[in-house]
Amino acid sequence: MARKKKKSLRYLPIIIIALVFAGGAFLVVRNWWLERQAGMIRYREFGIPIPTKYSLHGIDVSRYQQIINWEAVKGMNVEGVQISFAFIKATEGNSGTDSHFKRNWRKAREAGMTRGAYHFFIATKDGTMQARNFVKCVKLEKGDLPPVLDVEQTYGVSKTILQQRVKAFLYATELAYGIKPIIYTNADFYKQYLKEEFDEYPLWVAHYLRPMAPRIERDWHFWQHSESGRVNGIQGKVDFNVFSGDSTQFENLLLK
Repeated sequence: MARKKKKSLRYLPIIIIALVFAGGAFLVVRNWWLERQAGMIRYREFGIPIPTKYSLHGIDVSRYQQIINWEAVKGMNVEGVQISFAFIKATEGNSGTDSHFKRNWRKAREAGMTRGAYHFFIATKDGTMQARNFVKCVKLEKGDLPPVLDVEQTYGVSKTILQQRVKAFLYATELAYGIKPIIYTNADFYKQYLKEEFDEYPLWVAHYLRPMAPRIERDWHFWQHSESGRVNGIQGKVDFNVFSGDSTQFENLLLK
């Protein structure tokens, strides 16, 4: 009996290794399934979870991303997930311009990237003057996204004054380009300062740490779901976005 016991113990390490391997495989499969059930999949290459229910993904950039290799951005493909569009900072306030805008604007188009330009709004400044700064800097072409107003701070001005100046900017840019601008802001800011007064404008909303969609009552076109993604061709972190609809709806949004 003693000999049989010793013989059976020889297989114990193999059994333990097999059990550990099986347990590890189970956890991998379990996590894979839970990610899909939660609506997000984490890709090592992008460094963040990506929402699974959207087919069109994009980024937004400014001078903080420094020199961008747009060919590398456009060419990145991870299990079918690609960067389809990019919003690029153009201007700020009455006279500010992003130092990398001209290069980013030109190189993004050369790489075949659908591009959009945005203006960072300073609420203490006149809305019409800020629109003139944007229009002077940005020449939109067929196939570009509509102009974007990035408004996310009050700088101490009242809600009434803020809304008046935002309306002035939107009116002037729509008049200049012949298309309704997109509003970018975060979910809380929209609810507190813009709700109902600007519901007819396309919305690009920022709301992080949400698995399926931003928590906002109205319809939206773009969702900025992360500020810490990674993309080939860009050093450092970058904001990630998705488009709410399909490719046909996306094409219908572009300048004709």
